[in-house]
Amino acid sequence: MAVEVVAHMPGTIAEILVNVGDKVQVDDELIILEAMKMENPICATAAGTVKEIKVNEKDKVDANQVLVILE
Repeated sequence: MAVEVVAHMPGTIAEILVNVGDKVQVDDELIILEAMKMENPICATAAGTVKEIKVNEKDKVDANQVLVILE
């Protein structure tokens, strides 16, 4: 079952901490989102394997935009 990890707020992707194929656990940091001059970690909401990364570093994203798909 695929799990979509989304941005909680609009911002800019500062850093991507995982690669496709990486195994992650709940609360592992996947992406650093810069918003309001603060760096906010986006964490895994489920354990699994990174199936797809839908963004690149420096991309601007909206709230609720899908960033990573876990399987």
